[in-house]
Amino acid sequence: MKLFFASDLHGCFDSTSQMIAAFERSGAEHLILLGDILNHGPRNALPSGYAPIKVAELLNQYGDKIIAVRGNCDSEVDQVLLDFPIMSDYNLVLLPNGRRLFLTHGHLFNSDSSNKHPRLCPGDIIASGHTHLPVAAPKGDFIEFNPGSVTIPRGGHVASYGLLEDDTLSVMSFDGKELCSVRLD
Repeated sequence: MKLFFASDLHGCFDSTSQMIAAFERSGAEHLILLGDILNHGPRNALPSGYAPIKVAELLNQYGDKIIAVRGNCDSEVDQVLLDFPIMSDYNLVLLPNGRRLFLTHGHLFNSDSSNKHPRLCPGDIIASGHTHLPVAAPKGDFIEFNPGSVTIPRGGHVASYGLLEDDTLSVMSFDGKELCSVRLD
Protein backbone atom coordinates (compact mmCIF):
# COMPACT_ATOMS: atom_id res chain seq x y z
CA MET A 1 0.00 0.00 0.00
CA LYS A 2 1.22 3.48 -0.87
CA LEU A 3 -0.25 6.63 0.72
CA PHE A 4 0.32 10.26 -0.31
CA PHE A 5 0.03 13.01 2.34
CA ALA A 6 -0.47 16.73 1.86
CA SER A 7 -1.33 19.56 4.20
CA ASP A 8 -1.88 23.28 4.25
CA LEU A 9 -2.92 23.86 0.64
CA HIS A 10 -4.59 27.13 1.73
CA GLY A 11 -6.63 27.53 -1.46
CA CYS A 12 -3.68 27.93 -3.83
CA PHE A 13 -4.56 26.43 -7.20
CA ASP A 14 -0.97 26.46 -8.50
CA SER A 15 0.40 24.56 -5.49
CA THR A 16 -2.56 22.17 -5.45
CA SER A 17 -2.07 21.41 -9.17
CA GLN A 18 1.60 20.65 -8.48
CA MET A 19 0.57 18.41 -5.57
CA ILE A 20 -1.96 16.52 -7.71
CA ALA A 21 0.67 15.97 -10.42
CA ALA A 22 3.02 14.53 -7.75
CA PHE A 23 0.19 12.35 -6.42
CA GLU A 24 -0.44 10.99 -9.93
CA ARG A 25 3.28 10.28 -10.49
CA SER A 26 3.59 8.57 -7.10
CA GLY A 27 1.13 5.78 -7.90
CA ALA A 28 -0.34 6.10 -4.40
CA GLU A 29 -3.78 4.60 -3.86
CA HIS A 30 -5.00 7.30 -1.48
CA LEU A 31 -4.49 11.02 -1.00
CA ILE A 32 -4.57 12.05 2.66
CA LEU A 33 -5.28 15.75 3.22
CA LEU A 34 -4.33 16.93 6.71
CA GLY A 35 -6.36 20.14 6.75
CA ASP A 36 -6.33 23.81 5.76
CA ILE A 37 -7.52 22.97 2.28
CA LEU A 38 -9.39 25.96 0.80
CA ASN A 39 -8.97 29.00 3.06
CA HIS A 40 -5.72 30.96 3.35
CA GLY A 41 -6.39 31.84 7.00
CA PRO A 42 -6.23 35.25 8.67
CA ARG A 43 -2.58 34.93 9.79
CA ASN A 44 -1.27 33.99 6.35
CA ALA A 45 -0.65 36.30 3.42
CA LEU A 46 -2.90 35.65 0.46
CA PRO A 47 -0.94 33.11 -1.60
CA SER A 48 -0.25 33.75 -5.26
CA GLY A 49 -2.70 31.64 -7.24
CA TYR A 50 -5.35 31.79 -4.51
CA ALA A 51 -8.46 30.27 -6.10
CA PRO A 52 -10.36 28.11 -3.59
CA ILE A 53 -13.22 27.30 -5.97
CA LYS A 54 -10.78 25.98 -8.59
CA VAL A 55 -8.96 24.02 -5.86
CA ALA A 56 -12.27 22.44 -4.80
CA GLU A 57 -13.13 21.54 -8.40
CA LEU A 58 -9.72 19.91 -8.90
CA LEU A 59 -9.82 17.97 -5.63
CA ASN A 60 -13.38 16.80 -6.26
CA GLN A 61 -12.08 14.86 -9.28
CA TYR A 62 -10.13 12.73 -6.78
CA GLY A 63 -12.83 12.55 -4.09
CA ASP A 64 -12.99 8.75 -4.17
CA LYS A 65 -9.28 8.58 -3.27
CA ILE A 66 -9.21 11.30 -0.59
CA ILE A 67 -9.23 10.88 3.18
CA ALA A 68 -9.31 14.32 4.83
CA VAL A 69 -9.46 15.95 8.24
CA ARG A 70 -10.43 19.48 9.24
CA GLY A 71 -7.80 22.14 9.76
CA ASN A 72 -8.18 25.31 11.80
CA CYS A 73 -8.87 27.26 8.57
CA ASP A 74 -11.53 24.80 7.28
CA SER A 75 -15.24 25.38 7.85
CA GLU A 76 -18.71 24.17 6.97
CA VAL A 77 -18.72 26.68 4.11
CA ASP A 78 -15.67 24.94 2.64
CA GLN A 79 -17.39 21.56 3.00
CA VAL A 80 -20.21 22.80 0.73
CA LEU A 81 -17.70 23.06 -2.14
CA LEU A 82 -16.16 19.62 -1.61
CA ASP A 83 -17.55 16.21 -2.58
CA PHE A 84 -15.62 14.37 0.18
CA PRO A 85 -15.85 14.85 3.95
CA ILE A 86 -13.41 17.24 5.64
CA MET A 87 -15.12 18.12 8.93
CA SER A 88 -13.69 15.39 11.17
CA ASP A 89 -11.05 16.60 13.62
CA TYR A 90 -9.24 13.28 13.31
CA ASN A 91 -9.38 9.90 11.64
CA LEU A 92 -7.79 6.65 12.78
CA VAL A 93 -6.61 4.25 10.08
CA LEU A 94 -5.41 0.69 10.61
CA LEU A 95 -2.46 -0.13 8.37
CA PRO A 96 -1.89 -3.65 6.96
CA ASN A 97 1.10 -4.12 9.31
CA GLY A 98 -1.18 -3.56 12.34
CA ARG A 99 0.07 -0.06 13.16
CA ARG A 100 -2.47 2.71 13.61
CA LEU A 101 -2.21 5.97 11.74
CA PHE A 102 -3.78 8.88 13.65
CA LEU A 103 -4.64 11.60 11.12
CA THR A 104 -5.24 15.13 12.39
CA HIS A 105 -4.41 18.70 11.44
CA GLY A 106 -2.45 19.43 14.61
CA HIS A 107 -4.24 22.42 16.07
CA LEU A 108 -6.42 20.32 18.42
CA PHE A 109 -4.50 17.05 18.60
CA ASN A 110 -0.74 16.80 18.23
CA SER A 111 2.34 14.89 19.29
CA ASP A 112 3.32 17.32 22.05
CA SER A 113 0.74 16.38 24.68
CA SER A 114 -0.16 12.90 25.86
CA ASN A 115 -3.75 13.99 26.53
CA LYS A 116 -4.18 15.60 23.10
CA HIS A 117 -4.41 12.37 21.12
CA PRO A 118 -6.00 8.99 21.70
CA ARG A 119 -4.08 6.43 23.61
CA LEU A 120 -1.44 5.25 21.20
CA CYS A 121 0.38 1.94 21.09
CA PRO A 122 4.14 1.77 20.62
CA GLY A 123 4.90 2.25 16.92
CA ASP A 124 1.66 4.08 16.07
CA ILE A 125 1.95 7.18 13.89
CA ILE A 126 0.59 10.69 14.43
CA ALA A 127 0.31 12.39 11.03
CA SER A 128 -0.48 16.09 11.20
CA GLY A 129 0.06 19.39 9.41
CA HIS A 130 -0.54 22.84 10.91
CA THR A 131 3.07 23.79 11.66
CA HIS A 132 4.06 23.79 7.96
CA LEU A 133 7.31 22.06 9.03
CA PRO A 134 8.38 18.66 7.63
CA VAL A 135 8.95 15.94 10.25
CA ALA A 136 9.45 12.18 10.05
CA ALA A 137 10.94 10.90 13.29
CA PRO A 138 10.37 8.74 16.35
CA LYS A 139 8.96 10.64 19.31
CA GLY A 140 8.77 8.59 22.48
CA ASP A 141 6.86 5.39 21.74
CA PHE A 142 5.27 6.61 18.51
CA ILE A 143 6.24 8.17 15.18
CA GLU A 144 5.67 11.86 14.45
CA PHE A 145 4.97 12.69 10.80
CA ASN A 146 4.23 16.04 9.15
CA PRO A 147 4.40 16.41 5.36
CA GLY A 148 5.11 20.14 5.66
CA SER A 149 3.09 22.58 3.57
CA VAL A 150 2.19 22.45 -0.10
CA THR A 151 1.67 26.24 -0.29
CA ILE A 152 3.22 28.12 2.65
CA PRO A 153 6.33 26.30 3.90
CA ARG A 154 7.95 27.72 7.03
CA GLY A 155 11.31 27.58 8.75
CA GLY A 156 13.29 27.95 5.53
CA HIS A 157 11.84 24.73 4.11
CA VAL A 158 10.52 24.21 0.59
CA ALA A 159 7.00 23.13 -0.36
CA SER A 160 6.61 19.44 0.36
CA TYR A 161 4.39 16.36 0.62
CA GLY A 162 4.62 12.97 2.30
CA LEU A 163 4.67 9.34 1.23
CA LEU A 164 4.18 6.06 3.06
CA GLU A 165 5.68 3.25 1.02
CA ASP A 166 7.28 -0.07 1.97
CA ASP A 167 7.31 0.71 5.70
CA THR A 168 9.02 4.08 5.18
CA LEU A 169 7.48 7.49 5.83
CA SER A 170 9.18 10.20 3.77
CA VAL A 171 8.75 13.93 3.28
CA MET A 172 9.58 14.94 -0.27
CA SER A 173 10.14 18.25 -2.02
CA PHE A 174 8.42 18.78 -5.35
CA ASP A 175 11.76 18.45 -7.15
CA GLY A 176 12.02 14.86 -5.85
CA LYS A 177 14.46 15.35 -2.97
CA GLU A 178 13.86 13.50 0.30
CA LEU A 179 13.75 16.03 3.13
CA CYS A 180 13.43 13.50 5.96
CA SER A 181 12.26 9.94 6.50
CA VAL A 182 11.75 7.26 9.11
CA ARG A 183 11.54 3.47 8.79
CA LEU A 184 8.65 1.73 10.51
CA ASP A 185 10.61 -1.39 11.49
